[in-house]
Amino acid sequence: MAANQRPKFNPEPCGSSSNAFDGWTPLITCAANFPIEVFEIAISQLVHHPEYNSTLILRSDVIADTTAEFSKSLPVFEGLQAVRCIHRKLLPRRPGRDPSLEQYCTLYTSSDTIDTLVLTPIVKAGSSLPYYHPTVLHLAFRYLKSDPPMLQIDVVPLSGTPLDLNSRLYRTCLALLETLHRYGWGAVTNYKKRVNHDCLVPRDEYQDLYLIMRERHKHLVDTWKEVTDPLKHVFEDIGIATYLMLFWKITFSARSIDNDLAEPWKAWPRPPGGFLDIGCGNGLLTHILVTEGYAGYGIDLRARTSWMHYPESTQAALQVHAFDPTAETLGPAAERYFQRGVFIIGNHADELTPWVPVLSTLHKASGYISIPCCSWAFDIKFERSSTPAFQIPHADFAETLNLGGEGSNKSSYSMYRIWLASLSLHCGWEVECETLRIPSTRNWAIIGRRHLESTPEAEALENVRAIIGDVKSRALFKTRTPEGKAGDH
Repeated sequence: MAANQRPKFNPEPCGSSSNAFDGWTPLITCAANFPIEVFEIAISQLVHHPEYNSTLILRSDVIADTTAEFSKSLPVFEGLQAVRCIHRKLLPRRPGRDPSLEQYCTLYTSSDTIDTLVLTPIVKAGSSLPYYHPTVLHLAFRYLKSDPPMLQIDVVPLSGTPLDLNSRLYRTCLALLETLHRYGWGAVTNYKKRVNHDCLVPRDEYQDLYLIMRERHKHLVDTWKEVTDPLKHVFEDIGIATYLMLFWKITFSARSIDNDLAEPWKAWPRPPGGFLDIGCGNGLLTHILVTEGYAGYGIDLRARTSWMHYPESTQAALQVHAFDPTAETLGPAAERYFQRGVFIIGNHADELTPWVPVLSTLHKASGYISIPCCSWAFDIKFERSSTPAFQIPHADFAETLNLGGEGSNKSSYSMYRIWLASLSLHCGWEVECETLRIPSTRNWAIIGRRHLESTPEAEALENVRAIIGDVKSRALFKTRTPEGKAGDH
């Protein structure tokens, strides 16, 4: 077995001779392929990220974390001492269907090392456990200092709960034990996540606002007018809109924030020049932002079926328009879209993707977000072997971009994203990256909101003009003609 390969997970049902707590039922066990010193690190992941084990759980919020004065409802064990109790609240992914649940997560030690974690749901008299929680009074994760050492899950089940190998409780505990086994080995090998979410926008704020936005706009699934999958497109664009609303709140500070409003985002900061969603397609992202009080436009080469079914306020923001990105002067027809301080959105913008940072520099945008899908250079498809590269600042530049994958950064899509990031630097933007929480495999976003201190504005503008000059000299780029009368939806 390779040195970095996790040992095989071989669980076994506990027998009657298993080392069990008095009055508890030992359920399942497996070899512990990591030292006891790592156990606390592994169970910390279980405590703080329950959503990794259940698609029905959104996250957990810590209510209290104490090392003294424990609740009398916690179990007491001979030879073990409670040393820490985390009082958390489990938040469901569908609050309209499942209730939240508070829970005690108690750490015990038999010497000077944590070897037991007990989960105790806090249920009011007359209430029942939500579906996503096992039907137990207590559930314990244990590190048994045997030879060899073992991991074990013991439970105090509710009356009448099946415990056979096909039961829901057994299958749940099987999944939990496998997760603990994986976390322990990851801690031993200093495993690093390949993808990091929530780099620029806090997870909790995003999830809380997303739940609100989802309820406000989920009806669009039932009224979808396109031939594409409504479940994917509606919830993807709700996620992107939610992210932008919070990102703008953090980035722009010109407006006061009143969080006591029924719709507090209506008073949040926003781009000084509004937003421009280039290649807006079905117009859904523009519709959500306009509905929530944000000023801006979505432009595309042709109107979609959806456009005429949106409210008038959205229809006014959706425009059929084709512009020449190589032109420094866009003309009166486009000037209203490229207001000074506009925030440019390139959401799977295809041929316009590499033009997003160029346009942002050329027209003095307040920032941009680009979510690339198809790999395009300025006037032809991107080819990693032939597309001219831009200088990168250091050898580890790719490691800073949160690219995910297997970590080699050698795939065509990874190389394209590295090229886009180096292009942003060349255009004078500080590079920031985020892996968005949206239902798409193309969820990597590159973001510009600050100009590089090391690149003067005049130098960045000169670099952009040089790019435009090269594109013009090749004479390959052709501005496409709008399909239909501009502004006629």
